[in-house]
Amino acid sequence: MTTSDSPAAEGITHELADPAALRRSVAAGAVGVFVHWFDWAAYAYLASTIATVFFPAENDTAALLAVFGVFAVSFGIRPLGALVFGPLGDRIGRKRTLSIVIFVMSGATLGIGLLPGYETLGIAAPLLLVFLRLVQGFAAGGEFGSAASFLAEHSPRRFRGFGVSWLEVGSLLGFLGGSFVFLLLSTGLAEDELTSWGWRIPFLIAAPLGVIGFVIRNKIEDTPEYRTLEATDNVPRSPVKELFRHNKKQLLQAAGLMTMMHVTFYAVLTYLVTYETDHLGHSAGNAALLSTVISLVGLVLVPAFGHLSDRVGRRPLFIAAAVALFVLATPAFLLMQSSLVGTWVAALALGVILAAILGTYAVWSAEIFPTRTRQGGLSVSYNVTAALFAGTVPYLMTVLIAATGSPLVPGPYLMVAAVFGLVAALSLRETVGTPLLQAGDLEADRRPEHP
Repeated sequence: MTTSDSPAAEGITHELADPAALRRSVAAGAVGVFVHWFDWAAYAYLASTIATVFFPAENDTAALLAVFGVFAVSFGIRPLGALVFGPLGDRIGRKRTLSIVIFVMSGATLGIGLLPGYETLGIAAPLLLVFLRLVQGFAAGGEFGSAASFLAEHSPRRFRGFGVSWLEVGSLLGFLGGSFVFLLLSTGLAEDELTSWGWRIPFLIAAPLGVIGFVIRNKIEDTPEYRTLEATDNVPRSPVKELFRHNKKQLLQAAGLMTMMHVTFYAVLTYLVTYETDHLGHSAGNAALLSTVISLVGLVLVPAFGHLSDRVGRRPLFIAAAVALFVLATPAFLLMQSSLVGTWVAALALGVILAAILGTYAVWSAEIFPTRTRQGGLSVSYNVTAALFAGTVPYLMTVLIAATGSPLVPGPYLMVAAVFGLVAALSLRETVGTPLLQAGDLEADRRPEHP
């Protein structure tokens, strides 16, 4: 008997059929990733302005590199945040860590929006910027694992893929929101206005959005699976130790799925903008428009693929996406060399593949971990692979194209990422429809210390 059928779980899991409860859960889970990606897009697009405000003006290139260095540092600290907030959620609950993470993240974002520049504070300005980005990155390390666990455990079993897919809808909306605000600022303000005060607006907007998210998360109940662990006195005492002792295989499998997702996401939605202007000769406006269209298509297709995975399974859908990426990646970049129309066709094809990945990877990763270590497992696998493979995509693409002289390099790079995802997917069983809370979750504390 699975624990979801047991008396201890009965009455807790039945509430999952309430559509209003699911909508509240989706809002609570997705709002944090929206705020995170809104801030991420705003910082990336405003990089040159932030460089002017916070770094000495003697060398513009050095200042811009310093801004991107601060950006990279926030990625590097995420695994540490994952190691703290992931197991913490397995110990004290998904709801509490969701609330803590968005509170810390929003506080740091507000701090950046209010921070005086180099002319006022001198060297203290960039140092405080680094500190606040580190705080943001540390908190962001706990966002995905908390939100994915929360959505997976709150979603009805028959619609779990659909429910969890809204996590990535929140990401795409945040990305689009940050981009849209930047567009308004860059077209509506003069350069000196943008530099003196306009750049602060996105960060000041993100802070109240975070407060709204905190209120939403603070009012919702914790997940049925976690409350069952509490009710049966089976909350793990040492989730970190348990994760690395008993779930090493799941960590590697989830890391494979997420490596393919990270590389594809950053190649298609961020690096492709630079690739179009630097290697294809397209205008920055066309490149930004294409990125926006891909994101808009993703808003429709990601939940559609999540729903499809509930019908046909995670395994066949993800494997199909991995095979498509492996087969089409290099031809896609070859097609981009032909014309503007070819670029749009190729990029949209990659965007559809990305949507299939985004619609399935998070729910499948959540289903392979036991409830006792789910949040820690998701947090660690997501953020370690993000630190290694996400922020490095633009840099590595630039270096490899320069070294080889070939503009087709992104194709083989995506093929390698597809192999990581395919190997992980082939090693996994189908999980659609399976209960998240298994008998082993209630017996874990009685397992022997050594196999």
